[in-house]
Amino acid sequence: MKYIFSLFLISFSLGLSAQEPVKWDLQSCVEYAIKHNISVQQADVQARLAKLQADMAKSNQLPTMNGSTGMGLRLGRSIDPTTNGFTNTQFLYNNFGLSGGIQIFNAGKLRNAAEATNYSWQASEADKLNTSNDVSLSVATYYLQVLSAIEQSEIAKIQISQTKEQLAATKKRVEVGLLPELNLLELETQLANDSSTFISASSNIEQSKMLLKALLNLDASKPFDIQVQAVDQIKLQSFADLQPDYVFSVAAQNLPGVKAAALRVKAANKNQLAAKANFYPSLSFGYNLSSNFSNVFNYVSGYNLTGFSTPNAATPFVTVNSAKYFIQSPIYSPTTTQRNWGNIWNGWSDQVNNNFGQSFGFQLSIPIFNANQSKISYQQAKLNYRNASLQEENTNLKLKQDIYTAYTNAVIAFNKLAASQKAVTSAEKTFQFATKRYDLGLLGTIELLNNQNNFLKAKVNYKSAQYEYVFRIKLLEFYKGESLSL
Repeated sequence: MKYIFSLFLISFSLGLSAQEPVKWDLQSCVEYAIKHNISVQQADVQARLAKLQADMAKSNQLPTMNGSTGMGLRLGRSIDPTTNGFTNTQFLYNNFGLSGGIQIFNAGKLRNAAEATNYSWQASEADKLNTSNDVSLSVATYYLQVLSAIEQSEIAKIQISQTKEQLAATKKRVEVGLLPELNLLELETQLANDSSTFISASSNIEQSKMLLKALLNLDASKPFDIQVQAVDQIKLQSFADLQPDYVFSVAAQNLPGVKAAALRVKAANKNQLAAKANFYPSLSFGYNLSSNFSNVFNYVSGYNLTGFSTPNAATPFVTVNSAKYFIQSPIYSPTTTQRNWGNIWNGWSDQVNNNFGQSFGFQLSIPIFNANQSKISYQQAKLNYRNASLQEENTNLKLKQDIYTAYTNAVIAFNKLAASQKAVTSAEKTFQFATKRYDLGLLGTIELLNNQNNFLKAKVNYKSAQYEYVFRIKLLEFYKGESLSL
């Protein structure tokens, strides 16, 4: 049994000394978790999305401007955009357009919607801080669990040392016949139990470290260790500085969860005003600028003389020396030529300038009946505002209840710590008396081991009570706005 325990100690110490990780303190763990924890990163993404929505709603109040252009080939019967007449020839067309507008009056709908999304964005930022706070508290909890597990392993190690000393002394007495061999076997059994307790405590250390690494979003395969600090050296504020009424008054002003609830009430109120604006007329101004160009593929390249016009009674004439001469007009027939890509754009700038058109105007929209959509939307907005107000009230009530519960738990932890301390003192004295009686042969091994185990249990309970008290006080300090540190 001694060989097995020594082998375990060697392998355990080698495992710890194989790599010397950087030791983390509580503040470093909290700061790293806030930057790398998955939940905090997701909250940050949600806050950024809310910021984009706020920017979009704010931009909806700005004037709009849209440009367009198109170019193509039309075949068969179609309308020439430059003449608005039907044509059966193929032609190339090109058009341009610029349009836009601005909302002049809408009963504050766009403004209130923009303010609502801005409050929602601020609430998301507060949610991100609230998530960071929750993660920070979880980090502190796991960090203290690691420290508590380390303390318990040290107690178990001391217990092993004491049992080994008793085993050595008992072995000498058994060899000289002063004690029966049963005493030696009972101590060897106790040493095995103490070794098992130490192994369990060591395992608890590693498990607590793994939980803390997962919260920090660290690779489970990488070495990790924390700075060991004696629980007696942790600075704590007194109960006089942590009265629940005072802590609540400070927390209600500073905690992001409370701020987020208040901001959502403001956002719901603005959404209510935006929904109410649907009952009022809206006035907008718009404009449109456009021009186009078209050109057929065949063009007139020349003319051929085919004759002269036939005179009639209406034909003009001239008189020369009493002789009447009719004026005839020459008749020409045009000749066409196929355009090529080198001259198909001839006249483009002239057409664009000649076809340039502009339009400006105002549009008044008066709501008369839209199947009760505006009415229902306004009722929903009012209910959402009521729900947000109730949520804010519930948040404050829950915060006050949590603070008073935390204070009560701190008082209980303090009383438990005092009782545990008395139990350690009593158990230590009892064990010391039992050891002296055992050395004198007045006490059996079983009774000695019972007293030893009671002393060990009392020390473990005392350490647990110390860390519980530290956590309860640190929780109240956190509500008060103090940073998490030891």
